[in-house]
Amino acid sequence: MRKIQGIHHLISYLNSAAFPLTEEEIHDLLTEKKLPHKNPASGVLIFDLDHIDWWINENQSKK
Repeated sequence: MRKIQGIHHLISYLNSAAFPLTEEEIHDLLTEKKLPHKNPASGVLIFDLDHIDWWINENQSKK
Protein backbone atom coordinates (compact mmCIF):
# COMPACT_ATOMS: atom_id res chain seq x y z
CA MET A 1 0.00 0.00 0.00
CA ARG A 2 1.39 3.38 -1.03
CA LYS A 3 0.75 6.15 1.48
CA ILE A 4 1.64 9.80 1.89
CA GLN A 5 1.15 12.15 4.81
CA GLY A 6 -0.05 15.72 4.65
CA ILE A 7 -1.89 17.97 2.27
CA HIS A 8 1.25 19.40 0.65
CA HIS A 9 2.42 15.92 -0.36
CA LEU A 10 -1.07 15.23 -1.71
CA ILE A 11 -0.97 18.45 -3.75
CA SER A 12 2.35 17.35 -5.29
CA TYR A 13 0.96 13.90 -6.07
CA LEU A 14 -2.21 15.30 -7.64
CA ASN A 15 -0.14 17.68 -9.78
CA SER A 16 1.98 14.76 -11.01
CA ALA A 17 -1.25 12.87 -11.82
CA ALA A 18 -2.53 15.83 -13.90
CA PHE A 19 -5.35 16.48 -11.42
CA PRO A 20 -4.28 19.72 -9.70
CA LEU A 21 -6.20 20.99 -6.71
CA THR A 22 -5.52 23.92 -4.41
CA GLU A 23 -5.08 23.55 -0.68
CA GLU A 24 -8.45 25.25 -0.20
CA GLU A 25 -10.18 22.80 -2.56
CA ILE A 26 -8.64 19.88 -0.65
CA HIS A 27 -9.77 21.30 2.69
CA ASP A 28 -13.30 21.70 1.29
CA LEU A 29 -13.31 18.09 0.02
CA LEU A 30 -12.07 16.84 3.40
CA THR A 31 -14.73 18.83 5.24
CA GLU A 32 -17.40 17.40 2.93
CA LYS A 33 -15.91 13.89 3.39
CA LYS A 34 -15.51 13.55 -0.38
CA LEU A 35 -11.78 12.74 -0.42
CA PRO A 36 -10.52 9.39 0.92
CA HIS A 37 -8.16 9.83 3.87
CA LYS A 38 -7.39 8.70 7.39
CA ASN A 39 -6.96 10.95 10.38
CA PRO A 40 -5.19 8.76 12.97
CA ALA A 41 -4.32 11.69 15.25
CA SER A 42 -5.22 15.33 15.54
CA GLY A 43 -3.66 17.27 12.68
CA VAL A 44 -2.33 14.14 10.92
CA LEU A 45 -3.77 13.23 7.52
CA ILE A 46 -2.78 10.03 5.72
CA PHE A 47 -3.70 9.41 2.09
CA ASP A 48 -3.62 5.93 0.53
CA LEU A 49 -2.48 6.56 -3.03
CA ASP A 50 -4.40 3.56 -4.37
CA HIS A 51 -7.59 5.15 -3.02
CA ILE A 52 -6.56 8.54 -4.36
CA ASP A 53 -5.96 7.04 -7.82
CA TRP A 54 -9.44 5.50 -7.70
CA TRP A 55 -10.89 8.84 -6.56
CA ILE A 56 -9.14 10.69 -9.42
CA ASN A 57 -10.60 8.24 -11.94
CA GLU A 58 -14.08 8.70 -10.47
CA ASN A 59 -13.82 12.49 -10.49
CA GLN A 60 -11.95 13.14 -13.72
CA SER A 61 -15.07 14.11 -15.64
CA LYS A 62 -16.34 16.38 -12.85
CA LYS A 63 -13.33 18.72 -12.84
